[in-house]
Amino acid sequence: MERQPGWAIIGAGTIANEMATTFSEKGKRFLGIYNRTYEHAEAFALKYGAEIVYRSSADLCADPDVDIVYIATPHNTHYGYIKECLLAGKHVLAEKSITLNSAQLDELYGTAEGKGLILAEAQTIYHMPLFKQLWAMKDSGELGRVKVISANFGSFKQYDMNNRFFNMALGGGALLDIGVYALSAVRSFMDQDPSKVFSVMVPSPAGSDEMSAVALATDSGQVATVALSMHAKQPKRIMISFDKGYIEIPNYPKAENAYLTLTESGETKEIRAGRSSMAYAYETEDMEEAVMSGDPSLMKTELTKNVMHIMSSIREEWGLKYPEEEENGGIS
Repeated sequence: MERQPGWAIIGAGTIANEMATTFSEKGKRFLGIYNRTYEHAEAFALKYGAEIVYRSSADLCADPDVDIVYIATPHNTHYGYIKECLLAGKHVLAEKSITLNSAQLDELYGTAEGKGLILAEAQTIYHMPLFKQLWAMKDSGELGRVKVISANFGSFKQYDMNNRFFNMALGGGALLDIGVYALSAVRSFMDQDPSKVFSVMVPSPAGSDEMSAVALATDSGQVATVALSMHAKQPKRIMISFDKGYIEIPNYPKAENAYLTLTESGETKEIRAGRSSMAYAYETEDMEEAVMSGDPSLMKTELTKNVMHIMSSIREEWGLKYPEEEENGGIS
């Protein structure tokens, strides 16, 4: 592909607005939007300068100028939209959590690979310059091996069981909404897929996972813990402990700074790279490069698959299924 890729958006919520702002600021080819409520899509298109308001997702998929579709709708709708777009020959960047479960994701990756398309999760962590610098430090061995990782993410959401944060019909719960950040960050510093995963969960009044704690271990001797909450605020913080020091990353989903403390001297220094405000720009740049080069590894697709497998296995252990999964017979 020699020309700049053309983008379209499905969904008109908060995060879709943030992505459209990035398109505008970075001069991306934002062609059009589809939303179930046409009036909302019209207002969105006017605000961000999109050329077309599609009447249906089928109309969007039929547009030959659209190369990449960004999907920003509730979790439970992702599978259907992604499948429709892939079958129409479109590359897809879908918000997290990319699907409800690993069975859905494995099928969709099979479709993408068969058609030579890029399917990726819109996971900001994978594209922040700070994380790329820290992964390089890890790979260099200058701090020794990673030993222990801990990650927290807690939101305080009002007890409205109809909103997407708790509503089972919308794929609600802490694991898919915020746990995907924590597990993606943790997994990115591990040498290999974890072979042991243990967890506990406290449900919300709607039956979704309100709070949980997860422990993970690899055969190579690394351990990690994750604490999540949907009705109790926690700092978004991750700590990675090496043989020779530890790194703390505050606000890790869009982190621009971290703190390295050396074990022997106790010296602490700040590491800075990139800007939080550029998170969606980094994400879209990597997506466009992946599409133009045909290299899905730029979007950390293997990590996406493993994190989804972890989340699906955790929910199987809890016995927590969404309505679509009850109808279709399983999670993984």
